[in-house]
Amino acid sequence: MVLVILCLGYFLGSIPFAVLVAKAHGVCIFDVGSGNPGATNVLRVLGKRAGYTVFVLDVIKGFIAVLIGLQMHLPYIALIGALLGHNFSCWTHFRGGKGVATLIGGLFSIMPLPVISGLLLWVIIFKLLRYVSVASICFVLSLLPFCCLYNGIEASRVHVFPLFVLSILVIFKHRINLVRLWQGKENKF
Repeated sequence: MVLVILCLGYFLGSIPFAVLVAKAHGVCIFDVGSGNPGATNVLRVLGKRAGYTVFVLDVIKGFIAVLIGLQMHLPYIALIGALLGHNFSCWTHFRGGKGVATLIGGLFSIMPLPVISGLLLWVIIFKLLRYVSVASICFVLSLLPFCCLYNGIEASRVHVFPLFVLSILVIFKHRINLVRLWQGKENKF
């Protein structure tokens, strides 16, 4: 059952909404902007309407994956699958986005208050620094502390390992951004 849920999550997560929305505008998202097939690059290249559309669709696929996983009591397995699908989509030669929107949608199904608090932190960091990558990494790293704050440390133990795996997947996809930040070459929004 774990493998079935992981695969279902993967195939749902692998739907490349950034690629599809950009293609509908006559653009190959891999060839423009940062070349990343995610909502931020679509927003930069094609504007708010296209970028927000991709963001919402990516959130929804994470949310639906976890709803499916909850039916089998495997929500985190479904979300890990969805994140792997989004980050390494079989439809785009295993190139994908960074997974933040998909993670938001999936975790909102499991822990809405930590996600909302993390998103507020994202907004504050973004407003102060204007780096989407820094705000996204701070969001991911804030999830477990916020989970402990709202649920208590004892109750949050069940979330530690899944949040660690999910955080690694998202931060790994931001590795180029981290290098550019270190070199002072990261693009501000």
